[in-house]
Amino acid sequence: MRHRQPDRTEIAARLAAAVGRINRRARTDSASLGYGLVSALATIQTEGPLRPGDLSRIEVVTKPTMTRILTELEQRGFIEREADPRDGRAFMVSATPAGIAAVERARADRTGIVAELIAALPAEDVDSIAAALAALERIGQGERTQEAPISER
Repeated sequence: MRHRQPDRTEIAARLAAAVGRINRRARTDSASLGYGLVSALATIQTEGPLRPGDLSRIEVVTKPTMTRILTELEQRGFIEREADPRDGRAFMVSATPAGIAAVERARADRTGIVAELIAALPAEDVDSIAAALAALERIGQGERTQEAPISER
């Protein structure tokens, strides 16, 4: 008997819906940083200092959107600008200690909320989620892997 291939479009639709619902449930109060701010700040923390254009490409947002994000992060004291040593007309952004603390706080808050969401799941479901994490992390990082030959499936 031949193994039927899963419908990747259906899997994609279900995954997108589930991730969207989890993200909505994992949002903290309105006083905290929104997802876009946390994402940009976390990227600055790990990859910085960065030019705004490079950050907008990494975050897959338009330059005007990134300008708004950087303005808000700077007003909150979470980033600082410095001259680009390679181009005096440009600038680089880096995370401040307050910005690093804000990222850590936001991650801890979201982790706690998601931990509560999965706490009630049966062990088999948690095992399934754990088994899928490596693939999901590759998708999140934009990595592509070669598909296994049909004979290995």
